[in-house]
Amino acid sequence: MEILGATLRICVDDLEASVPFYERLAGGRALRFERGGVSVAAVGCFLLMSGPEADLEVLRKVSATIAVKDVEDAHRVLSELGARILAGPVGTPAGRNLIAMHPDGAVYEYVDRGSPTP
Repeated sequence: MEILGATLRICVDDLEASVPFYERLAGGRALRFERGGVSVAAVGCFLLMSGPEADLEVLRKVSATIAVKDVEDAHRVLSELGARILAGPVGTPAGRNLIAMHPDGAVYEYVDRGSPTP
């Protein structure tokens, strides 16, 4: 499995108020999308999320998003190493993802930039 980088996940109360700060900080424009009732803005290495508290409570359990070359390969390696796959692989607007719990209990999202799912 080839790890390409990591994204910091930040739950915010007001996405519209938070995005300009992170755009300026990261020096780029936010890529925005909705995922299951949660509004998301990806800006540089930051993933800002805002929405209903019940949805955010679940999202807060994921420590970070890890970009990999191929989610299927990550699935294989994680499974071989004893991680428990909690969700996925599934398509997202930017590619594919899966959620895995490592043997130590840490939960991470793994994403690739494969074929996006509308």
